[in-house]
Amino acid sequence: MTKKLAGRHKRFPTVADVEGECARIRDHPSLSEFTLLRIYFYDAKPATDKVTNPLDGVVTHLGNTKVHSLNTGLQQGLELRPDFALRAGETAVHGWRLGPKALKSVAAKPRVLESKDLIPDVEQKGVDLRIGMDIARLSLLKLVSVIVVVTGDSDFVPAFKFARREGIRVYLDHMGHGVKRDLKVHTDLVL
Repeated sequence: MTKKLAGRHKRFPTVADVEGECARIRDHPSLSEFTLLRIYFYDAKPATDKVTNPLDGVVTHLGNTKVHSLNTGLQQGLELRPDFALRAGETAVHGWRLGPKALKSVAAKPRVLESKDLIPDVEQKGVDLRIGMDIARLSLLKLVSVIVVVTGDSDFVPAFKFARREGIRVYLDHMGHGVKRDLKVHTDLVL
């Protein structure tokens, strides 16, 4: 959701942006007869590692970056909102990788890499697992009759199948992101 909202607004999303998107979903006519249990927001806590750029030796403390500040602010803001629950995974830093702009530039015209071409290689861990576990728990305990999932990731097909076998309706909102047919097949409604 944050990537889609950032692309739409041309800036990092705010708490109000996320709440607005959730309100848009909640106001969908197919959901009008249901009561909201909770909005689960899945993300990983931002990385705080110190990393050394291999090309120029400059050390970057990820905990002091704008990316860290923006993500922390969004997560802490959402935690305090009514009916929101933050489900936080972890981050793993795997060194450095070529940034997308540099990759295009080097592919178009080969050149010697510069330190600014590299970005920290940070991976979210455990977020998908938490989503799947919450879908299973909500389904098994019959806490809900409909689950709305905002994703474009077809890795959730097994969780969707499980919920549907348990009698839960699964609605998908992909925010305009291209999704595989298999993801749509295993939902009851695409919003």
